Amino acid sequence: MKGQWGLIIGLIIVLVIAVFAVINVDPVTVNFGFGEADWPLVLVILGSVLMGGLIVGLVGMYKIHNLQRENKKLRTNNDHSTAKNNKNPDKSKNDDDIKPNPMEK
Repeated sequence: MKGQWGLIIGLIIVLVIAVFAVINVDPVTVNFGFGEADWPLVLVILGSVLMGGLIVGLVGMYKIHNLQRENKKLRTNNDHSTAKNNKNPDKSKNDDDIKPNPMEK
């Protein structure tokens, strides 16, 4: 259900952007720093939205990759620690070492 709501909201956002872009079809001058070009505003808006989505997606993929790598490293360290503890159990945890309380009757 969560995925369906995300899809519906995404489609609504795309629809709003498309309507906004189609309404704005006037030509605008885009300055690239090394040159200028006259483009329809609809292309500038859609290009900006696509570039923003691409940047957000790439940053998100980078963060997910780092988190997966850290998770794998922590799991490996945990497995090594667990294996080490199973080979050398702590003798103080034996039931034979527990002394009775002299105050209890």
